[in-house]
Amino acid sequence: MDLREHIRDIPDFPKPGIIFKDITPMLAHAEALKQIIDDFAAEYRGKVDIVLGIESRGFIVGAAVAYALGVGLALVRKPGKLPSDTYVAEYDLEYGSDKLEIHSDAFGHPCRVLVLDDLLATGGTAGAAVQLVRKLGGEVVACAFIIELGFLGGRAKLVDCPVHSLVNYE
Repeated sequence: MDLREHIRDIPDFPKPGIIFKDITPMLAHAEALKQIIDDFAAEYRGKVDIVLGIESRGFIVGAAVAYALGVGLALVRKPGKLPSDTYVAEYDLEYGSDKLEIHSDAFGHPCRVLVLDDLLATGGTAGAAVQLVRKLGGEVVACAFIIELGFLGGRAKLVDCPVHSLVNYE
């Protein structure tokens, strides 16, 4: 199945000039969702100890992939959303910066981690998640995405991590 058939383009969202890649039709299509989970599970079965889901769509797919792999799920969230002690990573955006947090006890050591999100664009968010995994002493096995906007060069920020994407827009 061509997963692109289930990705909806939303022009000028969240701001003018951006074409948002909406995965909600993909999530609503049972066979497309199954293919996503099965593809990631086949790629990482036996290779990871935990899946790290990035807020918020990374939670949806990350939880299903973790279940399929028989491993746990750790969460990376925006500041102020996690209730216990956290580590913070700051990253640059096109205009300004942002932060992500992870619980300081999100996973044990040593731990092989799959960083998973819906979209790789400029790489800032995924790069911050990788920093947090390493701050906790984890080994990043790979960064996996449903969609990669290759023309934005996000892989360059993940140069020392294998990157796996199911759909690539060059």
